[in-house]
Amino acid sequence: MIASRFVLFASALLFAAPAFADQTGIAFAYAPEQGMGVCAGGNPNKAFACAKKKCAESGAAEADCARVAWCFPSGWSAGIGVMHKEGIHWSEFSCGWPTKEAAIAAGKLRCETQDKAFISDCSVGVLYDPQGKEIAAE
Repeated sequence: MIASRFVLFASALLFAAPAFADQTGIAFAYAPEQGMGVCAGGNPNKAFACAKKKCAESGAAEADCARVAWCFPSGWSAGIGVMHKEGIHWSEFSCGWPTKEAAIAAGKLRCETQDKAFISDCSVGVLYDPQGKEIAAE
């Protein structure tokens, strides 16, 4: 029984592979209060290597640039800026959304669910289209 389920699953993956062949994923690397990088690509390891390099180019040590989010397919993404009441700040990311509006709504929801006792500000700061192009949030 388990073997037949595995064969069905493997067959489904083989037929689905061409549908994913031209899909792009998106990787986010981030070093709090130092830098961030975003890269799109079909391979997560290559996309993360690119994102970490961009993070380091923006001012952080590459070792401080953590792999924080990967979505495949990439869809629309939101970068959310969060400010703690004590002044530290960081970014969070939500990706894989089918539309720009859905990404904005997800970012707003993420802000609404933050612990308000400690957060002074939270907002969607930037959007990324499915190809990883940065778009200013309105």
